Amino acid sequence: MALKLRLTRMGSKKRPFYRIVAINSATRRDGRALEIIGYYNPMTEPPDIKIDPEKLKKWMDRGAKPSNTVRSLLKKSGL
Repeated sequence: MALKLRLTRMGSKKRPFYRIVAINSATRRDGRALEIIGYYNPMTEPPDIKIDPEKLKKWMDRGAKPSNTVRSLLKKSGL
């Protein structure tokens, strides 16, 4: 089972809000996540990024690979 850390879209039309989740790579974008790691809100100024470092480390140790977008969010948040 290939694990990924990626974004799942929440929020309403034209008001996106994203959760950063650990998910099986074959699962659809908004499918059932294994665990919620944090969130990203691009609608605030500056954009709000919240990531739980303990959950992130747990999933990275299990072999989860972050998507390109999640990787850039991790850099912005300093993790």
